[in-house]
Amino acid sequence: MALWDRFKESAQSMQTQLTAKKNDLKSGAFRDASMAMCTLVAAADGSVDPAERQRVASLIGTNDVLQNFPALDLQRRFDDYLTKLTSDFDFGKVAILQEIAKVQKKPTEARAVIQIGIVIGGADGVFDKSEQAVVREACFAVGLNPAEFDL
Repeated sequence: MALWDRFKESAQSMQTQLTAKKNDLKSGAFRDASMAMCTLVAAADGSVDPAERQRVASLIGTNDVLQNFPALDLQRRFDDYLTKLTSDFDFGKVAILQEIAKVQKKPTEARAVIQIGIVIGGADGVFDKSEQAVVREACFAVGLNPAEFDL
């Protein structure tokens, strides 16, 4: 099986797992950490072009689990995190990782945030090295072993 086919199958499996836990993923901390993760993955290469921003926004809007929250609220949070990254990438990244770390004491939420990062990262057909690296950093922020997610 080709590497991409394996990854695609893994991402689909993760989305299925997320959907199964949808009712457990309604906290404000999960919402904030998810949007922080989406922003971090979108800006993993140091910039977010308009097409990438639109793609991530579309994915956020259609993700079953994220439909637990009002779309405009999610968009505002995504935009706020993106502003932090674009004004000072390194400082913004630290702040975003701290936001993600807030779900550390809830393993179901922590795993779900990492899974959302992987699903978002691979949505364009390529889960590149910079995206993998930021998801790996997020794993450490929430106290999970990146190997659990093949990172």
